[in-house]
Amino acid sequence: MITLIGKDLAKKGTSFIFYGPAEECESCRFKSSCVDTLERNRMYEILDVRDNEQKCPIHEGNTVVPVEVEKAPIELLTNSRNIFEGSTFQYIPIDCDEDCEYREYCVPEGLVENDKCIIVESEGKHKGECKKGYRLNKITLAFVV
Repeated sequence: MITLIGKDLAKKGTSFIFYGPAEECESCRFKSSCVDTLERNRMYEILDVRDNEQKCPIHEGNTVVPVEVEKAPIELLTNSRNIFEGSTFQYIPIDCDEDCEYREYCVPEGLVENDKCIIVESEGKHKGECKKGYRLNKITLAFVV
């Protein structure tokens, strides 16, 4: 999908989370091709950068460029036992209220309960110790379209 991003941020391979549009976006003529194409609280990866610049008052340099994006792969620690590359599953957050060094991987930004995902890489057992005693596996997943 195509969206617009600040020229200084537009680099192939860069990931970002879309937290929602700025107030100024509501009256912008580019809104439908910019923020309306993105889902709130999702992580995207820039696949390609286009050359056509547009003016935008909210970005540094007042310039945006079109970029091709897709939802970014996400690293996840899970206690699921049926983990293998190529398998699909519905994401259910792990039952944990601990605020530990692994929390960002157990409940990663950009992933929402009931998302349909496919495992693109399984790194096997996580070497860190879980405060809840879970046996965690580290995986990288992508979204099923």
